[in-house]
Amino acid sequence: MIRIIQQREKCIGCNACVEAADYRWRISKKDGRCTLVGGVEKRGGFYSIIVPDHELEDNLLAAKNCPVNIIKVEKIK
Repeated sequence: MIRIIQQREKCIGCNACVEAADYRWRISKKDGRCTLVGGVEKRGGFYSIIVPDHELEDNLLAAKNCPVNIIKVEKIK
């Protein structure tokens, strides 16, 4: 399993994460920022979700391509 964490308030809506994993990321029509699909707000604008291992590679690419470095992907036990 992996955990994806996004600090949404700092998102600039560049769409890089959507291009890497369009099943997990969407651009919000309300504010133009990227939304972590299925993510739950944990605290202070941080959103998190636990997903299966097969999503790891795409979401690592999403994190790498994020120009403001607000996406973290970590392997969990």
